[in-house]
Amino acid sequence: MRLTEHWRAWQVARDDWKAENARVKAEQRACRKEGRPVERLGPSLNGFTMLPWLLMGLGAFSNLVQGRTPDPWIGGLALLTFNSLYIYVVFRAFRKETREATSTRVAVGLMTVLTCALAGGYGGSWLTFFPLLGLAVGALARGPHIGRIGLALSVLGGGVGALREGWDAISVFYGTFLSTMVTAAILSLAETVRELRAAREELARQAVEQERLRFSRDLHDLLGHTLSVIVVKSEAARRLAPRSMDAALEQITDIEAVGRQALTEIREAVTGYREGSLATELDNARSALTAAGIEPVVRQSGPPLSAQSEALLGWVVREAVTNAVRYSAATTCTITVEGTAERVRLRVADDGTGPAAAAGAGGSGVGGTGLKGLTERLATAGGSLTAGPGVRAGFTVTAELPVGAGESEREGELSDATA
Repeated sequence: MRLTEHWRAWQVARDDWKAENARVKAEQRACRKEGRPVERLGPSLNGFTMLPWLLMGLGAFSNLVQGRTPDPWIGGLALLTFNSLYIYVVFRAFRKETREATSTRVAVGLMTVLTCALAGGYGGSWLTFFPLLGLAVGALARGPHIGRIGLALSVLGGGVGALREGWDAISVFYGTFLSTMVTAAILSLAETVRELRAAREELARQAVEQERLRFSRDLHDLLGHTLSVIVVKSEAARRLAPRSMDAALEQITDIEAVGRQALTEIREAVTGYREGSLATELDNARSALTAAGIEPVVRQSGPPLSAQSEALLGWVVREAVTNAVRYSAATTCTITVEGTAERVRLRVADDGTGPAAAAGAGGSGVGGTGLKGLTERLATAGGSLTAGPGVRAGFTVTAELPVGAGESEREGELSDATA
């Protein structure tokens, strides 16, 4: 049963290797046809790339066939065992779990004992099994100890060769050391390249997710506010039309202006370069609150803010006022901006029915999508956002932001968008 599983695993690895070769060749043909460079020069390394080195044992096999080896049946069985262990080891060398398994290390130990026995007993062409052993060990070895491992294996091979062939042991020492170190270096480099490629793909995936999050967050804030204003002003125009057509037309004109502004903002949000203005958002808030029958009270103090800080606070004003217009049933909404040299605080408070009504109406509420997105934005810039019942009923949204911290948030968004 165990042998059947190994055979099936070998077949799967062989099919993957063939498919990878076919894919690389097709990619190379496409690159040559389109005149662009080939990013990957060949398929990923696996056990099949190590099999051709078994041809180094042809000299020993030739001695067996020609009858120049004493006890050929023992030699043949030993050769078959060595080749089987070699294949077993190199196919397990390309996965960390199997590479570090106890069974793999036992197989390498058996290969070492068998190589010493064959080379010491027969000499001559059988000494080439030490470089083959070095290939298998180099495929497994990783980390800072590879130099000592390669040197120890080379000394072992040179010592056995010196006992059998004298000064020819120098070539055995050199061949074993070279095969061990070069194999370990190439496979370690290939593994590093694969890890870097995987890291690059992961970074690209995260950049796409960040851009998707930014886009959905901007659209939510833009469309939620704009549509709420349009609905409120449309209701106001309907109420005013029977009494004063001029007042109704004024509301309709505002609806047109809000719609045009929304189109511009959506285009800017799509391109990733939208910069909000706190003064503009405060003006829009006054208009939306007035149209909804809510008295706006705006207080602003402190030093001028950077454009990025104003953009972040503008999003907070937009979301908080949208919630107040849609769900609060308030009569007054107070917007307070207080700034110091280190921090700026924005508070939007209404005297409405509070967060329970907003949640019941399906609005953003304390845990809504809009406020969650704003919390993430401000946290990225080193700020914070809290939302909950006000001191005298109603609902209060409070945002705090370090002065100038918005630049890092904006730079992060731009770098994500252009990654």
